Amino acid sequence: MSLEGTDVAATDAVTKGGATNEDGTSEGAPLLTLSDVSKVFNGDLVALNGMSLQVRAGDFVSLLGPSGCGKSTALRLIAGLSHPTSGKIDWTGGQGAGDLGVVFQEPTLMPWATVAQNVWLPWRLRGKSYASVKDKVLEALALVGLEKFAGSYPRELSGGMKMRVSIARSLVTNPRLILMDEPFAALDEITRHKLNNDLLALRAKIGCTIIFVTHSVFESVFLSNRIVVMAARPGRVIHEVAVDAPYPRDEEFRTSSAYAAHCRAASDALHDAIGD
Repeated sequence: MSLEGTDVAATDAVTKGGATNEDGTSEGAPLLTLSDVSKVFNGDLVALNGMSLQVRAGDFVSLLGPSGCGKSTALRLIAGLSHPTSGKIDWTGGQGAGDLGVVFQEPTLMPWATVAQNVWLPWRLRGKSYASVKDKVLEALALVGLEKFAGSYPRELSGGMKMRVSIARSLVTNPRLILMDEPFAALDEITRHKLNNDLLALRAKIGCTIIFVTHSVFESVFLSNRIVVMAARPGRVIHEVAVDAPYPRDEEFRTSSAYAAHCRAASDALHDAIGD
């Protein structure tokens, strides 16, 4: 099942981000800015130290680094699930309701609810009835190729399909930014590669801006136009690697010399991060 084959008018129901050039660079306006952001737990555990990052509309930014470097902490701060100890996070034009979608490491679906009811959840939390947003729910499911499974339950789905439902839920409110916290890490390699392909096809269709956490050099190079490499103890940014390979990217890119060169550059930066 592929995202690429979905031919629906739903495209217009989801945010269009800034344009991405053929060389993979983004020409969008600034969307989100982190300025010298730090997070300290229990008074002395520095999870994140002085992180500064500007994300442009249309960017696909991967946060790459070893465990404990603050990648997930940064996502939680951006999502508003925690607050910085110091520094600030600014949304250009301010953050509105529904501006942010989040995909967690696990699909986090309600087992007693149907696929459609799970995707409806963000609207339900805003007081919207299912009937009033049914079209948006079905459009989001169509974008991930699951429109025929709207009445199914999570127990009836594969691991990859469950993650697609989670992605659809993140899209349903027409967000300006989607945060993805290692969403494919628990999947087998074949399914993971397939969902990487499908995520880029979805991004091309709707033009969304994504911040993606991963431990994988190969995944970060395939997906991103920017790789932000982080080091641990304390968590901080030490490198940024630009991936100027053109979109769309496919299996041919995965076996190209350009891909290998970008992987070497990201791997060298990660090695510096681990040894820092």
